[in-house]
Amino acid sequence: MMSNAESRPAPPLGAGEPAGGLAVAWRATLHRDLVLRLRRPGEVLNPLAFFALVITLFPIGISPEPVLLATIAPGLLWVAALLAALLSLDGVFRDDAEDGSLEQLLLSPQPLPVLALAKVAAHWLLTGLPLALMAPLLGVMLSLPAGSYGVLALSLALGSASLSLIGAIGAALTVGVARGGVLLSLLVLPLYIPVLIFGAGAVQAAIQGGVVAAHLAILGALLAAALIFAPFAIAAALRIALNG
Repeated sequence: MMSNAESRPAPPLGAGEPAGGLAVAWRATLHRDLVLRLRRPGEVLNPLAFFALVITLFPIGISPEPVLLATIAPGLLWVAALLAALLSLDGVFRDDAEDGSLEQLLLSPQPLPVLALAKVAAHWLLTGLPLALMAPLLGVMLSLPAGSYGVLALSLALGSASLSLIGAIGAALTVGVARGGVLLSLLVLPLYIPVLIFGAGAVQAAIQGGVVAAHLAILGALLAAALIFAPFAIAAALRIALNG
């Protein structure tokens, strides 16, 4: 008589491997992108320097009046952060396309949308998150009320993740285009408008003492939708750009 262990059917060959292999591939792609970008600190610091310069120059060019600066601060901070994030989008896939690494991603047995999501995560960790942490410091220069700093950082953290996901679709479409930075801007800037509206609206509501949760909830919903659909759009765009 066979024991219970012997009578059980054997698990299919390779069962349990895809999940572990996918997690390893995702972490390896994320780690590789982080290391490569940190080896070129200029690419990481340029968006942050641009963000700081724009915010610094506006009080000089417009007026140092605190009331006026506090009025325009939400929109100004968000537009400057949006443009700063846009500066680094062109390099998300271009370097990999030039050295042949992108073709290896397409040939990988792991799902391309998941690997593309790892590359977007690396972009956000080195661009969007630093911008969100830096924004409250620059908000002091624009006379933002103290109670709005947390909302500003949180809205930028949520919104910049959506910006990275949406922008990566445009970066994937233009990866094979020489000097595609202008085309990339034209493609993604209209798609950034909803994130910009609700992100700046959250900070404005915090300044005026209004309801902030509704704006943050919409930003979270936009991020959830981008997380679901953007990786598949990025993968399709990469295949179109590289394979025609």
